[in-house]
Amino acid sequence: MKKNIFLLATIFFLLSDSMHAQHLASTPPMGWNSFDSYGVYLYEEAAFANLQKLADEYREFGYEYFIIDNGWFGEYKLQPGTKFSVERHASDVNINDYGLLQPSHTYFPGGFQKLIAACHSKGLKFGLHLMRGIPRKAVQLNTPIKGAPYHAADIADTVNICNWCNYNYGVDMSKPGAQEFYNSLIMQMADWGVDFIKVDDIVPFPREVEAIAKAIKQCGRDIVLSLSPGDHVRDQDLTLLRQGNTLRVTADVWDDQHGLDNCFKAWQRWQGYARPGFWIDMDMIPFGQLQLMSPKADQYRSAKAILLSGKGTARQSELTPAQMRSFITLRALSASPLMIGGDLPTMDSYSFQLLTNKEVIAANQTGIMGKLIYEKNGIEVWKVNKDSSKSCWIGIFNRTDKKQDVSIDLSDLKIKDAGSLRFRNVWNEGKTIQWKDVKSVAGNDVIFLAITQD
Repeated sequence: MKKNIFLLATIFFLLSDSMHAQHLASTPPMGWNSFDSYGVYLYEEAAFANLQKLADEYREFGYEYFIIDNGWFGEYKLQPGTKFSVERHASDVNINDYGLLQPSHTYFPGGFQKLIAACHSKGLKFGLHLMRGIPRKAVQLNTPIKGAPYHAADIADTVNICNWCNYNYGVDMSKPGAQEFYNSLIMQMADWGVDFIKVDDIVPFPREVEAIAKAIKQCGRDIVLSLSPGDHVRDQDLTLLRQGNTLRVTADVWDDQHGLDNCFKAWQRWQGYARPGFWIDMDMIPFGQLQLMSPKADQYRSAKAILLSGKGTARQSELTPAQMRSFITLRALSASPLMIGGDLPTMDSYSFQLLTNKEVIAANQTGIMGKLIYEKNGIEVWKVNKDSSKSCWIGIFNRTDKKQDVSIDLSDLKIKDAGSLRFRNVWNEGKTIQWKDVKSVAGNDVIFLAITQD
């Protein structure tokens, strides 16, 4: 009897969390994340500049989340007279008396209060990145846990640690005080006015996902929970992972064909899993200027560039126009969150056109994850039904680097009565075309069609 009561209570908790998540993210989140353009080295002036640009030029299209990625608490050693870090990860972090991370004196000397207030005053929402666990500095100092008679060393899991970022230890959720630590961390975020939390190194640790979800539920503020990274997501963890709002299913995606191919693989693997409040996340959109805080060797006046966080050194996105069209069409049809990665103040006009295309945003915001309905000779066709009518979007992707002929009958795409339908070629100025005009697709390119019923 007790076992049945416990099972029912667990099911009720998970269902209530699912309903709470759905309330928070009924459509895929849209916004900007600092990682692709600033790595873990975003600084105050650049933050305000990107915030202003997001409000002025992107908010009207639905982009509303302004998210600062990792490193916002790091006390970095800098190249003299510059904002450039000379260390990949900060040699020290800023924490308070309870072991909770605080804004970096190095990069955010004014703290977050004015930045968050400015964000909200512009009709935007503020987000922060967190690493799973408790700062190692807190464990070394054995700081008290707020709201519990325990200390940092009592809950630290010094074995299950991140292998690519050494700021934190894990939290052993079997230890008393563990939940209270996460409660205090999330309550601080809520008190600051944070609306979105991206938690990294947590997907393989679903019990800590559960702890953070519980902490969000009791903090008194609506906070979207984004879970990363996506290299290894296990089916058996999905019940607990669904307590988040977005789930990364790829490794970091950069401006190359490898990253795009990984997105297609993830799309095939996870098609059908997205739903309101739980979105399959294929990482940021690497358009525009990238890695601005990782200058080339000559900018450092040194013999070689310093290997910093991210990939490569400062550059304009190296995706070709064809790859860019495929990339953003994939995001449109997969209902993946639309998180811009490039620097907004210097964004080029072509990237801006793709990012703000009305068909891209409309398809994405239906929240319907497209399905693969045709695959032959390197040609893939993915489809999103707009509603109960015959209206839909389809992407005809050429997954090879050579031009491919297209010879597809509409019946293969589950489209009937073509005479009553209008086909608009989104990437050809939205011009109306006939199906018979769809004859070929250039290498690594896509034909993106918006199909409506007359």
